[in-house]
Amino acid sequence: MADTKAQDALVSIPALLARNARVFGDKPAFREKEYGIWQSWTWAEAAEETRALALGFLELGVAPGDHVAIIGTNRPALYWSMVAAQMCGAIPVPLYQDAVAEEMAYVLDHCGARFIVAEDQEQVDKVLEIADRVGHIEHIIYQDRRGMRKYDHTRMNALEDVQKTGRAAHDRFDGEVQARMDALGYDDTCVMLYTSGTTGRPKGVVLSNRNIIEASKSSSEFDDLGPGDEILAYLPMAWVGDFIFSVGQAYWTGFCVNCPEGANTMQEDLREIAPTYFFAPPRYFEGLLTQIMIRMEDAGPLKKKMFDHFMAHARKVGPNLMDGKPVGLWDRLKYALGDVLVYGPLRNRAGMSKVRVGYTAGEAIGPEIFEFYRSLGINLKQLYGQTEASVFITQQPDGEVRADTVGVPSPGVEVKIAESGEVFYRSPGTFVEYYKNPDSTKDTKDPEGWVATGDAGFFEEGTGHLRIIDRAKDVGKMADGALFAPKYVENKLKFYPNILESVVFGADREMCCAFINIDLTAVGNWAERNNISYASYQELAGHKQVLDAVQSHVEEVNISLASDTMLAGCQVHRFLVLHKELDADDGELTRTRKVRRRIIEEKYGDLINALYDGSKSISTVTEVTYEDGRKGSISATLEIRDAKVAPVAQKVAAE
Repeated sequence: MADTKAQDALVSIPALLARNARVFGDKPAFREKEYGIWQSWTWAEAAEETRALALGFLELGVAPGDHVAIIGTNRPALYWSMVAAQMCGAIPVPLYQDAVAEEMAYVLDHCGARFIVAEDQEQVDKVLEIADRVGHIEHIIYQDRRGMRKYDHTRMNALEDVQKTGRAAHDRFDGEVQARMDALGYDDTCVMLYTSGTTGRPKGVVLSNRNIIEASKSSSEFDDLGPGDEILAYLPMAWVGDFIFSVGQAYWTGFCVNCPEGANTMQEDLREIAPTYFFAPPRYFEGLLTQIMIRMEDAGPLKKKMFDHFMAHARKVGPNLMDGKPVGLWDRLKYALGDVLVYGPLRNRAGMSKVRVGYTAGEAIGPEIFEFYRSLGINLKQLYGQTEASVFITQQPDGEVRADTVGVPSPGVEVKIAESGEVFYRSPGTFVEYYKNPDSTKDTKDPEGWVATGDAGFFEEGTGHLRIIDRAKDVGKMADGALFAPKYVENKLKFYPNILESVVFGADREMCCAFINIDLTAVGNWAERNNISYASYQELAGHKQVLDAVQSHVEEVNISLASDTMLAGCQVHRFLVLHKELDADDGELTRTRKVRRRIIEEKYGDLINALYDGSKSISTVTEVTYEDGRKGSISATLEIRDAKVAPVAQKVAAE
């Protein structure tokens, strides 16, 4: 009975923190690497730091219902700031740290943030740049003191000083903080997270304590997560996945959240921590595979031959071993030898030597990339989710992991497919509303709680697994009626280390064509090995041998597509290699690195027309945004190439 009462009381993140301080008090809760040394806080220490910050917030005047913006990279103090705001009855609103001032202005104005918690001088400067337009900002709190000494501190404080003030004022505010914590209900707002704005202005997704805690509880139980697990928190704090993993699940289970020193040390920090639970978007796994392939190209002949030999064996039997399927004794012994010589060192190099559960989501991952990691013995799985779902819609159970599905409905989630093919779901994690946007809320969520995902998919007969084809608005028909699913083709292209990004066109057209972005790291490494000099990305992207390599990749993908009767019409007939990388600062990608198709179609209309009118080259001028916010332009003449299209064997046989 006492356990039931304790469960009933866990209706907010602050309540979970209090439970963890009591139950897991001496266990590590947070680690942060600073100046090459890992600092650590137990759950008891984290609770004390967070409460001191909440007391300091009260001294500054944070009121119930206020929105407190959090801007910065993954830092324990910023996670504590979010929970401290909740202790005060306020609502944390994390922002993307790489957002430019203009993007921040929209979010801060829309949510009406009175208080800002910023990581450092860079983030403070962005806020000050827009403060006159966002007139309701009352106070800025910064964590890193460097460079801040000569700023006007009339409405500014160091986070450490706010904590000191809070500790000094505990006699006055302890009762008030406790009263506000006790007043928090299961259906009160826990956090507000903004969508990436793929098709328009970002929307503020209001998520309740019920949404976050129920989603965290069921997903943790699904993968048997517990206080002994470790994660590395390196993804944007404004992204719903990071909030669920680093706050929701961490506070529900009591596992430890590790924050790397910086983006440039993340890979090394990952190896040092060796987490047991890991999440990364497909782009991360694509980039890591590129690094591995580059290292193998640089390796000696013997090492390269050994890598190729054992990886061929791993692709044959590795996934079956992961899924517990029968594998012959000789194959097991050979795999064990490969584990000593190749797979184990690769897992260690990738920081995944102890990963028990790994997930990827956000975009579809190429099947070849997915199977590569599973063949190494990494339990990489796919999940399908949205901000509006508190992440989880479907997950892959152990033993049922495949590259072409996203699993079965997560515990407590209902999923249905509309006649149009669009996927709908409802669950305890379903969002409350879009902030100040009742029309969009009504369009997305019906009175019965069913949410339209905007994705097209279907359930497989027999397995009950969900297959996502593409965004519903992007799935279309070719002029001849064949299915057009661009993301499927793009993911196949991105399997190649030389290709960083691709955008495929073809809806209502006679054929598919594509834009390609080369991966500067991979192609630059190739150029160095072959003594090919280049002065810029643009020059390398237009090099004949680079274009030849990309053409061979496109034609290999066409052969693969030809074997799929449903998608054979999506073979790429013509392509060009773009003269610049697609960039979020230029509006071509979202902050979560998703392609903004409509913007690309408008911005590069001349290039698309050239792909379809038979041109062999096209001269163009493109506006770009530099790191300091200045605008400029680059001119280029791009070669357009034809790619061989493979015959569709099945159709020929049928005729």
